[in-house]
Amino acid sequence: MFKRAGIPFMGVVMSLAAASAAAFPTKTITIVVPTAAGGGNDAMARVIAQKMAPLLGQAVIVENKAGAAGALASEAVARATPDGHTLMFGYIATHAMNPALQKLRYDPVANFEPVGLVGSSPTVMTVHPSVLAKNVSELISQLKAKPTQYSYASAGNGTAPHFAAELFKLSTGTSMLHVPYKGSGPAMNDTLAGQTQIFFPSAFTALPMVKAGKLRALAIAGEKRSPYFPEVPTLKEMGVQGVDVSQWYAFFAPAKTSKPVIDKINKALNQVLADPDTVRKLEDHAMDVQASTPEQLGTLVQSELAKWKGVVQKAKMTAD
Repeated sequence: MFKRAGIPFMGVVMSLAAASAAAFPTKTITIVVPTAAGGGNDAMARVIAQKMAPLLGQAVIVENKAGAAGALASEAVARATPDGHTLMFGYIATHAMNPALQKLRYDPVANFEPVGLVGSSPTVMTVHPSVLAKNVSELISQLKAKPTQYSYASAGNGTAPHFAAELFKLSTGTSMLHVPYKGSGPAMNDTLAGQTQIFFPSAFTALPMVKAGKLRALAIAGEKRSPYFPEVPTLKEMGVQGVDVSQWYAFFAPAKTSKPVIDKINKALNQVLADPDTVRKLEDHAMDVQASTPEQLGTLVQSELAKWKGVVQKAKMTAD
């Protein structure tokens, strides 16, 4: 009896969800970026927002909400109305590294619905031109000789630049002062000014500055060289093991956003990522475009969380 009563009820629920998706969107869509304006995350989100708007038939705007390695933005999106009009441009820090490092007021799995992957970018070890070291071996020697002289910038506790630098220190037995910022933009600005000497940004963020000669790339923090920095060796090639940090980026919606709405956003996102102009703009900044289904992104988040929790335990990392 109960099963029979449940069948029409479920049918009504599914019909309402389908009707909601058909009407969606009914107002401006806001993409919340968890870092300050001017960084790689912000630039990517704006490229995608501009292309998504005509596909969805509504304005798509970007709102920067920096702080706490993306935790402030993540909490805000997790509390937002789950109707698809508020999305998050999340990345490896918000949905894997920071939750692995410390207890937060949001759950990267329970509080979000995965929408789709955007792509990934390798992490690059860069130094200010004032640093005399021309390669990783020379830098290690300098760090050991003058352990209190060097500092490194990060986009905040629990971000990829933070993890990469701490893994580098662990692998090489060196010391550097950690200076966390509210995003890669401010971290980059102070590194360019020489306030900090070392920075591990994404290739997306690093490429224009390296091309302009404002920063020097010493190594790729990954398993293989980047086609965007073909002459730059990996840390592994330089004898530094265990520093493999590839930064991925993706869209998320608040938990309980209906599947039809999620699928509609995913379809628009993947259309944008198949657009040659979008691909060119992202690849110009060393981004490897990788579209996905919501389910594939969900699997990635689960595996990345497990991976970085293991790294935190092994490296005995803590938030500064």
